Amino acid sequence: MSSIPGRLAGKTAFITAAAQGIGRATAEAFAAEGARVWATDIATDKLTGFHHKDAIHTRRLDVTDDAAVAAIAKEVGDIDILFNCAGWVPAGSILDTRKADWMRAFDINVHSMYRTIQAFLPGMLAQGHGVIINTASVVSSLKGVPNRAAYGASKAAVIGLTKSVAAEYVTKGIRCNALCPGTVETPSLQDRLQAYADPAAARRDFVARQPMGRLGTPEEIAALCVYLASDESAFMTGTTQIIDGGMTV
Repeated sequence: MSSIPGRLAGKTAFITAAAQGIGRATAEAFAAEGARVWATDIATDKLTGFHHKDAIHTRRLDVTDDAAVAAIAKEVGDIDILFNCAGWVPAGSILDTRKADWMRAFDINVHSMYRTIQAFLPGMLAQGHGVIINTASVVSSLKGVPNRAAYGASKAAVIGLTKSVAAEYVTKGIRCNALCPGTVETPSLQDRLQAYADPAAARRDFVARQPMGRLGTPEEIAALCVYLASDESAFMTGTTQIIDGGMTV
């Protein structure tokens, strides 16, 4: 076993939506780099089987619940890294989108970050350092695509929130960046594909809009998260980190 300390050695990370996909891959990657990780999700049945189980602590968390977020922040205490990964992808144009779905998209995709940042940022400020990574998307203020009105609007809001936090606390040791993936091969995507009349054709359409001709992997996104969380990116804040297989080229 290597005696070289990991890039996140001695750091504590908190991750939402860590049961599968990008969140889970990032929990594993953070732990592999030496971090102590709090992996949270509503799907507690899937918060199992981590390879680095000694470094990963699991908890149930509904990111739409104010009291639950406040309670877990009190339990966890001060952290060095906050990775806001929770998200929801509703389909529909502006005319198709029901108000309830619009509100739910913003609650999960944006308001959840408002809750977690409010809960953990004071501790970061007190210790004089902290990294926040917010999951946005290339489908946001960066690019519009059909059938994603609520999703694109909410992810654009994530970018705005990210830049606001970055500008507000840039002199206080806090860095905040937005992660903007293209389409990634995740269980969530598989579930969405099944909602189409022809899932195989829908998958081909998703792949076709990636100029590289393939979907991204959770591990590729996790590798970028490690960089954003580490001191290697210490001169970076307020950015939109695009990792999309050329979708926005």
